[in-house]
Amino acid sequence: MIMKYLTRKWIKPEDLNPNGSLFGGSLLKWIDEEAAIYTITMLQSPYVVTKLMSEINFVSSARAGDVLEMGMKIAKLGRSSITLKCEVRNIMTRHTIVKIDKIVFVNLDSSGLPSPHGKKLADFSEEDV
Repeated sequence: MIMKYLTRKWIKPEDLNPNGSLFGGSLLKWIDEEAAIYTITMLQSPYVVTKLMSEINFVSSARAGDVLEMGMKIAKLGRSSITLKCEVRNIMTRHTIVKIDKIVFVNLDSSGLPSPHGKKLADFSEEDV
């Protein structure tokens, strides 16, 4: 599966848990932000919200000094929603840190209600889907 890796994060001491590895909450915050930016870019709409994040599979850990890269890919389009897949990996070792099979965002109108985004899978490049 081809996935776009767009954002990199450098693990710093303030990102660690008491065990000295990356705090999962920090990673999930970064993933949600990257997924939102990716969705905004793909749908060309600044009005999106996270609806669902499926099972989060922590595969390996990261430590201070590691550099991670976050990959996103469109898995499915609904009328007003977009579903992404995500993989975060260590940029140097290529070891997977976390995988999420389903992150769903909903496109909103200016009133905050679900709104059709008008996109089709054919609107995106091969590396996006």
